[in-house]
Amino acid sequence: MKSGEKYSKQDKQIELFATSKGVYAIESPVRVKILSMLRKNELSFDHIVAQSGKAKSTVSVHLKKLVNEGIIDSKPDPEDARKKIFFINSEYLGELSHEKRLEDDIEYYVASYISSDGDPFEFFRLMFKTIRVALMAQGINIDPILHEAGLKVGDALYERVKDNDINKLLQNIAEFWKTHHLGRIEVKSIDPLIINVYDCYECRGLPVLGAPACAFDAGILKSLFSAHFKDEQTVKETKCYAMGDNYCCFAINKL
Repeated sequence: MKSGEKYSKQDKQIELFATSKGVYAIESPVRVKILSMLRKNELSFDHIVAQSGKAKSTVSVHLKKLVNEGIIDSKPDPEDARKKIFFINSEYLGELSHEKRLEDDIEYYVASYISSDGDPFEFFRLMFKTIRVALMAQGINIDPILHEAGLKVGDALYERVKDNDINKLLQNIAEFWKTHHLGRIEVKSIDPLIINVYDCYECRGLPVLGAPACAFDAGILKSLFSAHFKDEQTVKETKCYAMGDNYCCFAINKL
């Protein structure tokens, strides 16, 4: 480690990106910072330099490497063709952090299923949970993948539950959750729209992580309510079993 660096292998964040060339693990703090900025907005070279706080020569080297790997790409600046605008050209898979390693306890989840009545829904819950915990045990956060999958499921599900009346839509969603053993939905308020989920299949039984863990559900709800309101909505999980709460709570608002 070079002199003056204030991070170590124990707290360094590693981000995973998928390109046509394969999956890349980005370990450089400078490249991680550049990519975190580009995930929010397309940026010019000068903006990246200003926001990163690094020298132009340093930023230039890292940008070139990211372009060569296919993680980012560039296009001419519409206001000045001599300059470039950089943007993400790959799929963000999540992060791998040594700080987030968990003790794997697969036997616990298997035993909990064996001791149950053999409900097939519980078996699929077991599979989902053990795969996720096994990945977390390796320090891999797959929330971005789960969220993206949830968005696609929500798009497909909307035709089944849609209704012009928001109250009827909420009843349809709650019924779908109930019949598919996804949990029990209660609507806390309409304006603002706040939904509580009890016995959440996605996170109940996970270790207490100190952070929300229902990325898949959040993706589904985002698609459903964005389609209903015909405007992009945000879904923020404010309570979660994985945070030590007794239910999950989602706040839905216009972006």
